[in-house]
Amino acid sequence: MFALAATLVVLSCAQPAGAAPNLQNPILFVTQVPVPQDFATIGSVFANHMSDMQSAARGGDLWIRYPNGNLRNLTAEAGYGNAGQQAANAIAVRDPAIHFSGNKALFSMVIGAPTEQYQWITRYWQLYEISGFGSGQSVSITRVAGQPADTNNVEPAYASDGSIIFVSDRPRNGERHLYPQLDEYESTPSPSGLWKLDPATGSLRLLQHSPSGSFRPIVDSYGRIIFTRWDHLQRDQQADAGTYGAFNWVSESANAATVGATEVFPEPRDNTATTYGFRINHFFPWQLNQDGSAEETLNHIGRHELFSYFNQSLRNDPNLVEYIYGAAPPRNNANSVENWLQIAEDPTTPGRYFAIDAPEFYTHASGQIISINGSPTTNPDAMLVSFRTPRSTRDFHSGTPPADFTGHYRNPLPLADGQLLAAWVAEPRQAANDGTRPNPNPRYKFRLHSLIADGAYFRADPNGALTNGITKSVSWWDPDVLVSYNGPLWELSPVEVRSRPVPPDTVDPPLQSPEAQAFSAAQVDYQEFSNFLAQRGLGVLVSRNVTTRDRADRQQPFNLRVPGGVQSVANAGTLYDITHMQFLQGDQIRGLNGSAQQSDGRRVLAQPLHEAAALQFMPPAESGAPAGSVRIASDGSVAAIVPAQRALAWQSTSADGTPVVRERYWISVKPGEVRACAGCHGVNTQDQTGLPAVDNMPIALRDLLIHWRQNADAIFANDFD
Repeated sequence: MFALAATLVVLSCAQPAGAAPNLQNPILFVTQVPVPQDFATIGSVFANHMSDMQSAARGGDLWIRYPNGNLRNLTAEAGYGNAGQQAANAIAVRDPAIHFSGNKALFSMVIGAPTEQYQWITRYWQLYEISGFGSGQSVSITRVAGQPADTNNVEPAYASDGSIIFVSDRPRNGERHLYPQLDEYESTPSPSGLWKLDPATGSLRLLQHSPSGSFRPIVDSYGRIIFTRWDHLQRDQQADAGTYGAFNWVSESANAATVGATEVFPEPRDNTATTYGFRINHFFPWQLNQDGSAEETLNHIGRHELFSYFNQSLRNDPNLVEYIYGAAPPRNNANSVENWLQIAEDPTTPGRYFAIDAPEFYTHASGQIISINGSPTTNPDAMLVSFRTPRSTRDFHSGTPPADFTGHYRNPLPLADGQLLAAWVAEPRQAANDGTRPNPNPRYKFRLHSLIADGAYFRADPNGALTNGITKSVSWWDPDVLVSYNGPLWELSPVEVRSRPVPPDTVDPPLQSPEAQAFSAAQVDYQEFSNFLAQRGLGVLVSRNVTTRDRADRQQPFNLRVPGGVQSVANAGTLYDITHMQFLQGDQIRGLNGSAQQSDGRRVLAQPLHEAAALQFMPPAESGAPAGSVRIASDGSVAAIVPAQRALAWQSTSADGTPVVRERYWISVKPGEVRACAGCHGVNTQDQTGLPAVDNMPIALRDLLIHWRQNADAIFANDFD
């Protein structure tokens, strides 16, 4: 750990702002030397965590703007960064987050640049804490202790207990040969998920595993971690292209053998004789308890509540139809959106969240400001999206802008006094790069502005800039060529410096009544069982009746029957017998470029559950059962012991192993968690037969617990307590 401090007498970068809004509180923000390329760079939608010179040009700083308009360059005061040639003391800065007290903040910073031509250096984004930024105080910046030194650690947030939640590209299990994890779309380096660090003890743990990355966590007023997750559970397009040298390792081990590029889940990306091609690619709002339990989309909202279109799964069932907004059954939300970026909670209305809906490329993650009501008690059917700026602010790309186009927005910040700030550019979508490295005249020039009401929408106030523009002259080795830039810096990631109540520390909730009944019937103590699982890095997934599905889902089979047991039948169409639930675990086994020696990183693939630590505590698999599966009980319930802190998916199958209903999202569980849901797809208000969500005691969980009670002592007498 080290700290640098400076007094106000060395302040040389303070400057008054021009015409600007009347702000109640200071605003902390960062500047960034513009990076024109918008693929896997600091301003991009995904893979924005990388720290090389092409991804994150050096020369930015951490700033604060006071209500009187004065500015302070906080990193410069503390001795970090410089203008001119970027070298050993060069920095880039990102992601400020204010403590609940309002007296300190976290941010991420990378230090260092090549000192000579052709020099390649490896540096990582690291977490820092700053204090002393009040008017008249002396700044102190300290590197956060206990964080991984050889990974990119970004987008921090304070947890209620004082620990730190952040995004990192550290491998899920810490094994370096798995670095970096590659995303499921472009096979670019990806964060592995959300992590939690207690700097006082050095305790570090993975909260959730995300095969394509999680982004920008916040702790909302209810204590939930709200974050963006890239949902891309589909087959590998690089393998489908046939030109990337895709292959598989047979396991995640460092010395695993390699084989051809095969996949088993989900269905293929292109149409087959029996299935429609399945592709999924969006950035949804997710929630998580602060101990890593209860991961799900915000209030369990999904594509049916937010999308305007997606296709059905099977080709040979006339009951299944493509989803088109406006078709039966009706929904309450009239505004369709796909991406939820840079989420911020409205301090004036707890449970209302602002975000940006932007395309994947070309706009540096800027687009339309949207909001949604998502307090914990709000049913997904009642969650309504509001367009805060016109739709053209997302969709307009080039040519003559429509009359209602008011520019592109990012980093929306609702303030405690009801005002709204954002980073804003008036320009339309970025023109193609001219081929130089980098483009010396980046078109986008983000500035922080206040927004004003304009009819049904907000727009940037042209007289509401928070600064007069912050300019800098810098140069750096790229490393082959000397690049120079002299001009305005991007102004990004504003946060309001104010105190707020510490939210409750959300943890794994108590068992619901149906699952508590199963523990009682099996004569198993829940806490003893949970501790047993936690010690072995395991959890349990439970569903009470997998024949029930939300009434809106007509895209996957919904006339479902357990032979000799329960059924849920909506009409006289095709009836599907389901006998097993097959679980799949996310294994980092996909490589590119033809060989293990040439592949830099690994992509996650869904593989039938095979982790021995989970399987050895479940009843032996039936002969001929699908790999990694459990039998569906007569009441439609399912229970399985699964590896914790690893992405999981599942699908119901017929007796011959043919998939029937497939899960569309990865989910991970906390060690020791018993995670239960009513059905698949979960019911908002009514299932396909018009009934509410079920509350039966899950027979499958009872039977699993009985098996555990009868066998765990004898098999593991040496370490079972």
